[in-house]
Amino acid sequence: MADAQAKFLTGNLFAHTAVMALTASIGLMAVFVVDFVDMIFISMLGKSELAAAVGYAGAILFFTTSFGIGLAISAGALVARALGSGDAELARERTTHALTYGLMFSIVFAVIFWLSLEWMVALLGATGETAKLSVHFLQIVVPSVPFLILGMMGSAVLRAHGDARRAMMATISGGVVNAVLDPILIFGLDLELTGAAIASFVARLVIAVVAILPLIRIYGGIVRPRLAGMIRDLAPVLAIAFPAILAQIATPVGQAYVTRAMAGYGEEAVAGMAIVGRMIPVAFGVVFALSGAVGPIIGQNYGAGDMDRVRRGFNAAVLFTALVTVFVSALLFALRVPIANLFEATGITRDLIYLFCGPLSLAFFFPGVLFVANAAFNNLGQPFLSTFTNWGRNALALIPLVWLGAMIWGPQGVLIGQSLAGVLFGIVAWVLALRCIARGGKPGKTGQEIFGREGRLMALFQARR
Repeated sequence: MADAQAKFLTGNLFAHTAVMALTASIGLMAVFVVDFVDMIFISMLGKSELAAAVGYAGAILFFTTSFGIGLAISAGALVARALGSGDAELARERTTHALTYGLMFSIVFAVIFWLSLEWMVALLGATGETAKLSVHFLQIVVPSVPFLILGMMGSAVLRAHGDARRAMMATISGGVVNAVLDPILIFGLDLELTGAAIASFVARLVIAVVAILPLIRIYGGIVRPRLAGMIRDLAPVLAIAFPAILAQIATPVGQAYVTRAMAGYGEEAVAGMAIVGRMIPVAFGVVFALSGAVGPIIGQNYGAGDMDRVRRGFNAAVLFTALVTVFVSALLFALRVPIANLFEATGITRDLIYLFCGPLSLAFFFPGVLFVANAAFNNLGQPFLSTFTNWGRNALALIPLVWLGAMIWGPQGVLIGQSLAGVLFGIVAWVLALRCIARGGKPGKTGQEIFGREGRLMALFQARR
């Protein structure tokens, strides 16, 4: 059994950030690339309603993924803090209790979601055959949500231990399984959309198994749940998970609004948006991985009381984000024509792909900073700041900017408005994160002004940790 160690208390912070982000991104991109390939396969079928159905389904599945991310953030932050303070036994107990709560919550969430599918698809603006296809796809995939969430939480705990390689292998394994099953089921057995859904279900089951097994076999991270311990850890789990889930759900809410706005321009526009939506996590998988990658670095050093190292770790992550964004944006611009040709995109669909592969990809630096700031907020005990900045981006700023962009530039304006919202609140999150670090993670005046009663509730939860 491996000893529980806090490996991020020493060493080069930029190197730690790069290694954690790159390994985490490989795992993430294994899944995102498969989604990307799914879209290519569906596009090859030559049926625009299938591509649009995947777009609507993707917007809804974003909610389930966001729920899992919130729970994973909670598990990873609590275990990293325990390891940073040198309490290996507490780390094992919190791993067990967080996973137990995650399973309970995700089952309830999946059931509610499954019963509401037709209503949610209609809310996004899908109609007719496209709506039926979306619901059919989701009815197969949504029951796999508990497996996905357990896998995400298990991977977060592995990263909290500094075991980026095994965390990476969980999602890689799922991605490989999905990639193998996709062509067999979609083309070989002629199942089309049904085949893609079945492949996704099996892949999520594999992710859960591969993520949980190392915690049992190597870290001894699964112990028998104790009622007293479950009660003790409910408050700290909810203290991070509840605001983190609220923060993460903001993104699919914003995406749902974008989808609804794009639906007014027809299925070609929705298909273009769906393609861009699949391209973003593939192109910027490293940036998406930063929140989970930087979290253990900040959490361990915060647990050890080294705030100077927390600040330097945050700055290293922002620099890493800038370098990745410039490199990826240049690559996308150079490859924009073959990318559009790959999807046989024409008209509005092609215009939206070109727009993303141009100036909008550079603007992704600011959502990247937001991801890093969220990692700081969650691991410094201020997750409601994540809630504030994410909802600010995806509701307060996004809704009026998307509406205004659509009025001025049509479907292209929808993506432009979405991008501007990310720029605005990326800057806000950057400033708040630096202030939070300077205060040593304490709530301070800003948090009290923003959250009021919620801030006091947060303090109560932390006091019971």
